[in-house]
Amino acid sequence: MFAKIDSGMFTGRASLAAMAILFSTHSGIVLAADAIAVDADDFTPPPEPSRFGRIEQKLADWHVVLGGGAIIVPKYEGSDEFKIMPVPFVTATFRDTVTIDPTGANIAVYDQGPFALSARLGYEMGRKEDDSDHLRGLGDVDMGATVGAKAAVKFGPAEIFAQLDKTIGGSDGLLGTIGIEVTQPLSQSLMIGASASVVFADENHMQAYFGVTPEQSARSGLARYDAGAGLKRADFSVSATYMLNENWMVRGQAGVGILVGDAADSPIVVDKIQPSGMLLVGYRF
Repeated sequence: MFAKIDSGMFTGRASLAAMAILFSTHSGIVLAADAIAVDADDFTPPPEPSRFGRIEQKLADWHVVLGGGAIIVPKYEGSDEFKIMPVPFVTATFRDTVTIDPTGANIAVYDQGPFALSARLGYEMGRKEDDSDHLRGLGDVDMGATVGAKAAVKFGPAEIFAQLDKTIGGSDGLLGTIGIEVTQPLSQSLMIGASASVVFADENHMQAYFGVTPEQSARSGLARYDAGAGLKRADFSVSATYMLNENWMVRGQAGVGILVGDAADSPIVVDKIQPSGMLLVGYRF
């Protein structure tokens, strides 16, 4: 059985932003028990579980994947230079309700039939001007916390979703994402996936990452630029997850983002095509 790892898209904003791949794990194991008819008069209450039994039950509610690997991403969103980084990761799911991964936490609010709604807590890494020589004089974009929500509807192997994230601190921006993800097992060991999405951003986010104020222009030599709200980028990815055995898995993913609109026209952007890649090995508990 597969431990599902949802495909996500690299933002390319900063080093750890590459870990914005949304990992979610599920056990893939369905537990069942036989129904036993007993006479009420002969019924004897079962003994209270031992302390170890209670601990084992609590641990059984958690499904954890530990692993690591490497990623290749642009040095910043809009860069034409790349970096390769090691990526450790831990993901944990509690009763398919709370998922904790390197990007933060997702909490299931509603899940009935094909419809699902979840709340999100996370962070935005921001950007450092020493990430690239091209950013010199622009200053840093501070890190911020994010809160948001995601609504999704499933159609067989496909899931259509809409997501909204608000940054508190940092850029103080608002991001909206609309997309589709498809996952399909080809065998008991191999699952492939593909996704496509578009990202919208408000003026705060766009100006923080793509705008150039008069002061920044004087320091950096880049032309002054005002970036307005609107469509920011389109993202596409393909992935493959191979289960080596019941516990070990290998996952590879390749993606490309295309900056559009005011983001693509920014003097900060050297290349609007933003490719990325990832290779991970994980162990499922």
